[in-house]
Amino acid sequence: MSNEANVTQELELIHDLIAKKKALDFSSATLKDLEQDLLAHREILSHFVVCRHDLKAVKEEVLFCKADYSVLLQEAKKRKRAAKLGLKEAPSIADDAFSKALEEYREDYSNAKFSKDMFGVTFDESLVQSNTILSVRHLKQFFGTGENKTKAVHDVSFDIKEGECFGLVGESGCGKTTTGRTVIGLYEPTSGAIYYKGFRIAAGDRWNRKEIKWSRIHAKEKIRDLTEQYRSDVSDTSSPEELEKLKNDYEAAVKKIQDDLATLIDEQRAIIKKIAYDNKHSSRRLRNEIQMIFQDPIDSLDPRMTVEDIITEGLRIQGSYNHEENRKAVEESLKKVGLIPEYASRYPHEFSGGQRQRIGIARAMVMKPKLLICDEPISALDVSIRAQVLNLLNKLKQEMGLTMIFIAHDLSVVKYFCDRIAVMYFGNMVELATSDELFAHPLHPYTKALLSAIPKPDPLSEKKRIRTVYNPAVVHDYTHEKPSFREILPGHFVLCNSKEEEEYKKEIAALDEKKGGE
Repeated sequence: MSNEANVTQELELIHDLIAKKKALDFSSATLKDLEQDLLAHREILSHFVVCRHDLKAVKEEVLFCKADYSVLLQEAKKRKRAAKLGLKEAPSIADDAFSKALEEYREDYSNAKFSKDMFGVTFDESLVQSNTILSVRHLKQFFGTGENKTKAVHDVSFDIKEGECFGLVGESGCGKTTTGRTVIGLYEPTSGAIYYKGFRIAAGDRWNRKEIKWSRIHAKEKIRDLTEQYRSDVSDTSSPEELEKLKNDYEAAVKKIQDDLATLIDEQRAIIKKIAYDNKHSSRRLRNEIQMIFQDPIDSLDPRMTVEDIITEGLRIQGSYNHEENRKAVEESLKKVGLIPEYASRYPHEFSGGQRQRIGIARAMVMKPKLLICDEPISALDVSIRAQVLNLLNKLKQEMGLTMIFIAHDLSVVKYFCDRIAVMYFGNMVELATSDELFAHPLHPYTKALLSAIPKPDPLSEKKRIRTVYNPAVVHDYTHEKPSFREILPGHFVLCNSKEEEEYKKEIAALDEKKGGE
């Protein structure tokens, strides 16, 4: 059966279901009827949302769900009026069942609106099937233009599985925070794409525009070379037949170059248009599932706002203006991070650094995120407070099933907190591996330099520690072959060229042999 026929059949089923639901009398319907009705509707809706090829059908579903939701809201108003007037007639459906129905229809209406809003947005089903919650592909983030252009992030790619803790480490200015801010949407990507739950939520078109620009330049150069060659050949030829043949060949070659250029420009313009569409229709609902804990707990909290106002700011932006519900959400968030609800009326300057960081965590947790970006949450804290914040984050990760991006300087901390670690240097990702693998086989010279900088608790071994200095101009020779991100071992990627790849493989074999001998 064709897709159009499937959509038509599903619409007919939904029409029948809506008619049945509107015929229900909430003063006499039984709980069993209501549950069957809800089950049937949600089953059809789950199949319907998958059909993303017919915008008209999706819009109709939104109208249907809105109509159902309106019927239940009218019934809720009748019940409130009856309660105020003190009427003795009570509805046969239990209040909890009616509330459950109202909540589920509200969710159905929200899902239908989401399906309409995201219609046409680029979707990669393979990411969903592989349980990849976030995919960053060839991300570039530049600031400034011309000679003043700064390449903060250059061609960074990585995938994060659901429930995973992904670490980003490197020195100050290497692009860790910029990567996190671009993922959450504080910066618009210069180039590359960001996928969340299969949907492309952000993308940049600089590469595509440069492709058009340089293709035009190269086409002009080719035509100029052909013209010079044609004029040279014409000057050396006197036969009319040969002149005609040279002219026809020249015109055919020029036309082919122009046609290829026009085709390439059309393709790139279509991609640019699609990128603009995806960026414009990026769902706030998906964006709200990504939250961030900022580095400085002092600068990230508004000193003129109370803790309650700080935490509920995100809820109000989402459209939640119920003061009682927001107040309860604030109290629950404060309890989760180990603070008492009475702190809600205080201001940030009345707290210590560790307490301010907990408030920042509570502000992120109140939004019920799926992906949490922790931007060096412990770098501004004392050593004793760092362990408390790390334990708190680990506890929240397990309780809420969070996926985390943990940004830090200290590899020793990231080792015990993250499942995989990516090392960044000057905007490039130079190495990516699991925590155990990275410490067992550190390959890139910069990774070795970071590991050598970790202080040791034993004074005797600390005196013998050799500090490695990384100088890329001395260590690497990329005059003949540029580096690329290569998989040396399964799951272990390093930025290197062919020569370095062979050296790294020999180094791994030597390390394994040495450990086996010990």
